[in-house]
Amino acid sequence: MSKIAFIGLGNMGGPMALNLIKSGHDLTVFDLVPASIQAAQAAGAHAAASARDAVAGAEVVISMLPASQHVEKLYLGDDLLQAIDASALVIECSTIAPDSARRVAAAAQARGIAMIDAPVSGGTGGAIAGTLTFIVGGDADALERGRPFLEKMGKNIFHAGAAGAGQVAKICNNMLLGILMAGTSEALALGVANGLDPAVLSDIIAKSSGRNWATELYNPWPGVMPQAPASKEYAGGFGTDLMLKDLGLAAEAALSTRSATPLGELARNLYALHSAGGHGKLDFSSIVKLYQPKQ
Repeated sequence: MSKIAFIGLGNMGGPMALNLIKSGHDLTVFDLVPASIQAAQAAGAHAAASARDAVAGAEVVISMLPASQHVEKLYLGDDLLQAIDASALVIECSTIAPDSARRVAAAAQARGIAMIDAPVSGGTGGAIAGTLTFIVGGDADALERGRPFLEKMGKNIFHAGAAGAGQVAKICNNMLLGILMAGTSEALALGVANGLDPAVLSDIIAKSSGRNWATELYNPWPGVMPQAPASKEYAGGFGTDLMLKDLGLAAEAALSTRSATPLGELARNLYALHSAGGHGKLDFSSIVKLYQPKQ
């Protein structure tokens, strides 16, 4: 099995790394949170004292970090690419600005290192179950090199195009997701305010023309879906601040191409308002709190 360095063991990266360990790969891991490293160690991973130590001798380097600045600092600011063997494959799974992905990919190419950007969709549930969707940008040959590893962590793999294309596709998807979640929350709150049972209304919508991912798998109203973050006080899942970050990336992409994204911008403002209210760490489905009567 392959020697893999995995950097970034948060809500998404941690379960992804565990699935690679379960498949028999030799993982060396690094994260800024000691408890995350310890959890991976308990599953059989080797702990590294730094990112540079983690990538020493690695055949594959996988990173899953919060935002563009973290990815650029890791690979460019900390010059991690100089510590990675030129024969290694780098798989960058964070959701970041397309231009950031292109800058890092260009630096990797200058070192002769193959790299793909492979942001994911599917949430923490998909990360745990190994059913994520990978949206890949980069060279087709590099994707084929990475496919056996991606298949241990996900169910669907799409090649969106050249470096940065995976990020563009992911940003478009998450902009729509933010719009859908805000709209679903608004509709449920309206129904409840007018006397409807949220579970009954959700079932009606899920089997009618308003059906969407939120009504089918990730309902924002507490108690409707026991497995959803809404029924766990919005703990875990995909954080409000992360959704706000992705909606900001969509706004930046729209500005750079003079594209009209009025609903995306409205969703960004709603999530900014929600985050400012102290809900940034809660799952993004907690946006429903904006519409519920204040207690």
